[in-house]
Amino acid sequence: MVVKIDDVAKVAGVSKTTVSRVLNNRGYLSEKTIKKVHDAIDYLNYQPNAVARQLYKKETKLVGLIFPTVDNPFFGELVAELEKRLFDAGFKVLIGNSMNDPEKEETYLKELISNQVDGLIVGAQNIGIDEYHNANLPVVAIDRVMNEDIPVISSDNYMGGKLATELLINSGAKHIINTDGPRNLETPAHRRRDAYEDVMKDHGLDPHTCLIDFNWDMDQKAKAVQEIFTEYPEVDGIFATNDIDAALIWQTATKLGYKIPDDLKIVGYDGSNTTRMLLPELTTIQQPVEEMATAAVKTLIQRIDGKKTDLEQTIPVKVWQGQSI
Repeated sequence: MVVKIDDVAKVAGVSKTTVSRVLNNRGYLSEKTIKKVHDAIDYLNYQPNAVARQLYKKETKLVGLIFPTVDNPFFGELVAELEKRLFDAGFKVLIGNSMNDPEKEETYLKELISNQVDGLIVGAQNIGIDEYHNANLPVVAIDRVMNEDIPVISSDNYMGGKLATELLINSGAKHIINTDGPRNLETPAHRRRDAYEDVMKDHGLDPHTCLIDFNWDMDQKAKAVQEIFTEYPEVDGIFATNDIDAALIWQTATKLGYKIPDDLKIVGYDGSNTTRMLLPELTTIQQPVEEMATAAVKTLIQRIDGKKTDLEQTIPVKVWQGQSI
């Protein structure tokens, strides 16, 4: 038997109009009347009960995800893991690809807020976007520093940079280059470069970091990689702080006649399933995507529930051993 609004009204002892007003959250109603209607909805298992309950509790069961692009294997895998865990927790997701464009990111952010999402998980961030400071909106960041009140989930970037640099040095490389993004983007990922510089200095070697911006197109990145080999002809090792750059470096080096790993040793960072499947030869530092997604979702739900959380959580990394060193 299909339960109708008339049945809800009868059980609650109110009019159909009152039930409708409760469902649509319109007009003044006493807490007692609202409770009677919701009790009737639950008792009869009236189909719109989920919507009604959300309106009553001011919840939408929607979470916004803002990341640079799901076209990148690491971010694509991370978003998939986040969606899976959020769905299991009863949430649907809305996704925005920001490409680290502040205007695009702000547009997505405003749209998500207007859709009354219960919270945000963000892997892209541009300084100065006021909506991130909305105290009523729970936000969790992944590998981004938003402000002092927003918790950050990240892999152990410093340890990853240390492991990568030590792998290259222990395999015999002495003229090691690091690639990194712009320093003005506030992200714990810069700790990879910090570790590289510390390890190089500890071994009496000169650190050199070359800029490759995540937002550059492939032609711009290819030009930057080409310039590495022009400016540092003695290079015999490269720590690329993401696997896409590492793959491009490998491709460029091969075209220039370098043999990997005899002439040039390469270590990347990310270790997504896609990268490990398509380029298993690449030695890389593997980020724990599943653990990071689990921590982010757990933290966001705690924030939605008004609970205190740690402001920084660091998840251990490990080495994926390929044949590039």
